Amino acid sequence: MHVNIAAAEAAITAARKRAAELGTKMCIAVVDSGADLKAFYRMDDAWVGSIDIAIKKAKTAVFFGMPTGEIGKLSQPGGPLFGIEHSNDGLITFPGGLPIVDEDGVLVGAIGVSGSSVENDHAVAQAGVAVVGVSDLPAHPWRT
Repeated sequence: MHVNIAAAEAAITAARKRAAELGTKMCIAVVDSGADLKAFYRMDDAWVGSIDIAIKKAKTAVFFGMPTGEIGKLSQPGGPLFGIEHSNDGLITFPGGLPIVDEDGVLVGAIGVSGSSVENDHAVAQAGVAVVGVSDLPAHPWRT
């Protein structure tokens, strides 16, 4: 099952609203459960470099079914996922990417946000997910 376009657009709208509240300019990407781009929005004056980062954050979150910030914790030197960011044509392992899980607990996609601090990126991604589902999947053995 994939996130539908109505949900993807609702997530982007909510994320844009939160970005505006924070006074930031963001790139916001939503991918489906196959990691294919479903919807994208670049706010006026958002960094061009954030386009790729937002998309890769969303893909990273859906590939592994967890927030990108959690993958970042696991990918530090000595961690079980050290070096993972070099796989899959490049992953992003810092906050701003969140899975989108529907009411049945099924991973249907992910959102990725880039353009500000990682704290703001994460907050904007959370706002996007909140209107279409949740970002938590059942426990995974690598989660801390």
